[in-house]
Amino acid sequence: MFTGIIEQVGHVARTVENGGNLTVTIQPARLWDDLQLGESVAVGGACLTVTGWDERGFSVDLSRETLAKTAPHWQEGRAVNLERAMTAQARFGGHIVSGHVDGVGEILRVDARPGAYTMTVRAPAPLARYLVPKGSVTVDGVSLTVVDVGGPAGRPELRPDEFTLWLVPHTLEVTTLHTWAAGTRVNLEADQLAKYLERLLAMRDWTPEEGA
Repeated sequence: MFTGIIEQVGHVARTVENGGNLTVTIQPARLWDDLQLGESVAVGGACLTVTGWDERGFSVDLSRETLAKTAPHWQEGRAVNLERAMTAQARFGGHIVSGHVDGVGEILRVDARPGAYTMTVRAPAPLARYLVPKGSVTVDGVSLTVVDVGGPAGRPELRPDEFTLWLVPHTLEVTTLHTWAAGTRVNLEADQLAKYLERLLAMRDWTPEEGA
């Protein structure tokens, strides 16, 4: 479990293909001295398992499924947001993030404004129903607040699968978000509470067959 509060930025130092899977070596700005084999690290918003490390970085394995369902962030030299799994004693500064990417979105526009950047993002159509103004969304591992949405009760100039974000200078400085431009593909994870609620409502009239 993660919070979407990025701890540091690293970069992809090396990639090795292995039968359709990919072993990726990540070099953080500073390596955690208590990193453990098998622990979870969110890399660009994707929860991955540490499979090894040395004095400069750590390695993770990406399956073909992960490669197919996440944004193409795995080129050597690419900067990635990093967050270790939260502990029971940690401050919960973002929102509940699982690190399971729901879909890949695309940055449509980036507008620089005094004190902030405004970004318009297009989500995969199935994710649009989970996006609400002032709700939470995870973008490349960063916990962000949705500003406006399109569709019913949304802004008419936005499509139903589009939403906007305001990013303050601090967020841009400590994450990879300052590299975003129109056309950038990003990992999106919707708020888990919305998905649980949808499932509860869908199942409320279901009655299991006797003896099943």
